Amino acid sequence: MLFKNLGSQFPERTAEDGGPRRWLVLAAALAFSWLVPLGLNLVRLDVVLIPVLVLAIASLIRVGGGLLDRLVVAAFILCGAVMALGLLLSLWPWGLQPVPGVGLFLSVISLSGWLARRRPSLPWRVRGSDLLVLGTAAVVWHYVHHPLVGKSAADRIAYFATAEDRMGHFSYFDGIHHVGGYAFLHQEAARTYMMTPAEAVYPQGTHFLLAWIDVLVKSSTDGGAALGMMNRYLLYVMAAYALFCAALVWAARWVGGPRLRGWRAAAVCATVLSVMLSGSMAFLVEKGFDSETVGLLFLTVALALLLRPAMGRVEFAVVAVAALVSVTFVYNLYGILVGIALLAALVVHRRRFAVRRRLLIGVLAGGVVVAGLPTVFSVLTKLDVAKTSNLAGPMVIPDRPVLIGCTLLGLVAAALPVNRRTATGRTVLAVLLGATLVMAVFGFWQKHTIGYLSYYFEKLAAGGLVISLISLGMVGLMLQPAERTRTSPIRRRAGSLALSAVVTAAALSMFAGVQWGVPSGWSKPSAWYDSPMVKWSKGEAKSDMGPAVNLLTERDLKGVSTPVIALYNNDSYHSLKATFLAQLLTHQGGDMLGLYEVYYVKVGGPAVPDKAETEKDKGKTEAEKAADRENEYQSSLEHLKRAIASCPYPPTILVGDAKVAERLKQDLGSANVAATVVYAPFPSS
Repeated sequence: MLFKNLGSQFPERTAEDGGPRRWLVLAAALAFSWLVPLGLNLVRLDVVLIPVLVLAIASLIRVGGGLLDRLVVAAFILCGAVMALGLLLSLWPWGLQPVPGVGLFLSVISLSGWLARRRPSLPWRVRGSDLLVLGTAAVVWHYVHHPLVGKSAADRIAYFATAEDRMGHFSYFDGIHHVGGYAFLHQEAARTYMMTPAEAVYPQGTHFLLAWIDVLVKSSTDGGAALGMMNRYLLYVMAAYALFCAALVWAARWVGGPRLRGWRAAAVCATVLSVMLSGSMAFLVEKGFDSETVGLLFLTVALALLLRPAMGRVEFAVVAVAALVSVTFVYNLYGILVGIALLAALVVHRRRFAVRRRLLIGVLAGGVVVAGLPTVFSVLTKLDVAKTSNLAGPMVIPDRPVLIGCTLLGLVAAALPVNRRTATGRTVLAVLLGATLVMAVFGFWQKHTIGYLSYYFEKLAAGGLVISLISLGMVGLMLQPAERTRTSPIRRRAGSLALSAVVTAAALSMFAGVQWGVPSGWSKPSAWYDSPMVKWSKGEAKSDMGPAVNLLTERDLKGVSTPVIALYNNDSYHSLKATFLAQLLTHQGGDMLGLYEVYYVKVGGPAVPDKAETEKDKGKTEAEKAADRENEYQSSLEHLKRAIASCPYPPTILVGDAKVAERLKQDLGSANVAATVVYAPFPSS
């Protein structure tokens, strides 16, 4: 109905748009909407439905003059629709089954096109700078995927388990897979797979979207063995990071608009690419900040389309709702940035949207309600907003010089009279100032309450970095365009291509530290070789799981259906991750509420003191050293008992040293603690 009521003005209408509605056409389109997913499902090629859906949406919207622009917007709308309609899919009897879900999506698309009298049409125009957008995705994918090449599924887990954050995200993905929808709508069932209260309070848009994609990839709602699911999940989040980097390049070009072309477009795109190749944001992959990565991806596209809404009212309404839903469902912290951009767009373009303004506002208000449902639900149940906002934890800190410098450049460019007279310039200026104010207020509040800038400030700063990089599209307009000459079109294109290649190489050298084979001149490597992405590509960031993965997958979990505590050695952090991994491999990620008690259990392997303990024991007698080890054991035993008590039924405890296993068996038995202690030899390093 949205297309019917708002569809009075569309840019780039095709000659065929606006014809009579034919019932036979609608019937054929609806039949096609169900026969295609049914046929592809029969041959187990449901994954083909993803490009089918994107192309179907792209053929009906009228946004952008180029093919890549149209496909980006269509994919963005599809993701927002999947997450919004996921509320329905979570409650109807078919869950995430491919045929009913995709049949519904295609039916909605067909009906919308029929009501709007739209005939399928795609722009086939491509731009030279499309290569930089697609090349960014390809280059980043090469670097993040390179460590996995040639490795077995078990060996790849060293890159999956670099941090417990990713393991937690996988548990949400696994839970949604099993319950067939959003976990907050199936809380009781979801608690088996994820640690409470995550099933109620954590944004689940990323995990729902990836589970929906995985169902199409597998052509089944059965995800199969957990090890295979982990490998596919790891590939999905790596692809998401590559798409995030490419989306930033595309967004900067989009904000620049049709005036940004030729070597100036190449300069902007290459600068954004260079910053992402060498900057600190690549730590998102290593730290396992998967929801933040996907949230930044959607935030990038949402902001670009709101900063320069080069589309009709219908498309604007659809894109704005998709922006609200996709960003808040995935990472609700960034919802405020989308809100600032949407408000700025409505104010700056108020005359353009004056016709049927009430209807537009009503549609947007409905989008706000849908987008806010999961967040409101979490706040009204178990989420303590003030406490959560000040959480501490591992951080990915955006490069401050880049953040500050690009923000200032964006402000200068948007404030210049030539750009300030444009709607895009005014919107960019408003969003830059608004986002800076929000970050300043939040930072001041954290300084006032806890005395330092913590976890969520840096995540908000990452959103600020996205805005500052996108604003480089306005900065590109400050460059002097090349004068047109009377030479032949072929020579002009060749000259433009040569200039674009030169500025791309210059940007990579200045902002990514690429030396093009020239000797450094210093003993230390350039910024490029010292960047987190290159280090990840070389395998320097993998976890220290060692042989634990192979032992769990090939030996110690066979026939085990209880919760598992893996104490292969005395490294408590290794034990924590091995235990969490064991829970995930048995699809029981939420069955041990006291998982983090394992972090304080420092027994399991032979008593071999490390260097720190040796330094600490200097000057002590053998009796004092023995007393310290006994105290350490008793402390570990108490924490182990708490972990066991949190399990719904008696766990299996894997112990790497025979003597420790025997003592734990006796001590737990004498304390009437029900658990099965198993000696599981762990090879010494």
